[in-house]
Amino acid sequence: MQSNPTVTALSFSNLLLAEPLLNAVKKLGYLTPTPVQQQAIPIALDYKDLLVSAETGSGKTVAFLLPTLDHLLTLTSTSFGTRALILAPTRELAQQIFKQCQQLIEYTDLTVGIITGGEDFRLQQNMLRRNTEVVIATPGRLLELMEQETPNFSHLEVLILDEADRMLDMGFSEAVLSIANSCNAQRQTLLFSATLTHFGVIKMADKLLKNHEVVALNTLHDGHRNIEQQIIVADDNDHKQKLLAWLLLNETYDKALVFTNSRIQADTLRGPLRGQKLRVGVLHGEMDQKERNRMMELYRDGEVKIMIATDLAARGLDIKGINLVINFDVPRNGINYIHRIGRTGRVDELGLTIALVKSTEWNLMSGIERFLKQTFKRRTIKELEGKYKGPKKLKTSGKAAGIKNKIEPKKADKEKVKVRHRDQKNIGKRRTPSKPKSVEPQEPNT
Repeated sequence: MQSNPTVTALSFSNLLLAEPLLNAVKKLGYLTPTPVQQQAIPIALDYKDLLVSAETGSGKTVAFLLPTLDHLLTLTSTSFGTRALILAPTRELAQQIFKQCQQLIEYTDLTVGIITGGEDFRLQQNMLRRNTEVVIATPGRLLELMEQETPNFSHLEVLILDEADRMLDMGFSEAVLSIANSCNAQRQTLLFSATLTHFGVIKMADKLLKNHEVVALNTLHDGHRNIEQQIIVADDNDHKQKLLAWLLLNETYDKALVFTNSRIQADTLRGPLRGQKLRVGVLHGEMDQKERNRMMELYRDGEVKIMIATDLAARGLDIKGINLVINFDVPRNGINYIHRIGRTGRVDELGLTIALVKSTEWNLMSGIERFLKQTFKRRTIKELEGKYKGPKKLKTSGKAAGIKNKIEPKKADKEKVKVRHRDQKNIGKRRTPSKPKSVEPQEPNT
């Protein structure tokens, strides 16, 4: 069922939330609900299942936390076990939801816990046994705990899937369905995704949601209105490193995020950039969890202004002040591109994204433009202009114009016959067979 209600809420008080939550919202300085919050919160407060599509940075976390916390405060329960479970694809996103939840429950007696890989297994088991009401988890670690029969979701009241499309892309489909099937069948389910055009999301919604409402604020092809998207061509990776250093030294930004396709490339870039007196950090999946947490804190606090990251950080990295995103490597597909650039231009802020493209990546970048139905701005840095200028322009009558050369179909080969002048004169005349020439007999050789 599609829902697109008229947005009438002017403040959070219009949403009729519990007083402790309104106090927390006020302390956080939230004045007006974002569009996704204005549309999703009233439906979720009615305890309906919900499928929501909205771009990153639109306030989705608050959109599902506030109605869930309001439900837990309004309807007290004496049953044992977790009351609300939030699944997130990455540890970083789970951490950010956890911190947001802590801020919103400041004036309540509600408890929240987090379960992610890289942390003490026994401490997480003990947290679950203490009847923690809100649990935020990544699917992998939660399944490990379920094998030990630790979590009790038989009385779960709300199940939330955040960044559902990303969880599917990371191969968590079976894990998510397994977890959902272990939960109370009478629960409310809220499914949030960056797009509704992901076939897996619709398929999962059909399995998990009952008579649900849909809030679709964007589709996959919607442009990022607050983001200027640029392309700079490069000769090779060495040329790219020079362009990257120039951009980080000359562009104006509070925080910059540089994406690579591999951890090796991320580690390789750190040294040369530090040699330019730049405050640079690295974030990828091969790092120890404590080191990842430390690096995130340094970046959040501004001690590190530039973060080089793999796609691990493309989802859930919700840090204020990121207004420059550079794709050192062109992402492998349009979905990854969307989530990379979504780290900037959040809510009402402006952002700049720059993709460094060498010849072997041109077709990939062009494919992303076609996929998103957008054309990115071409840019040249005069001081570092390279030899590669992009693909050579072809004649407009050829492939560049999108028209194939017209080729006449081959006709069946016919035997070529030489037509003589006298034959043409005799056309239509009856020919009489000529008499055979007489041949005089020759005497045999003796």
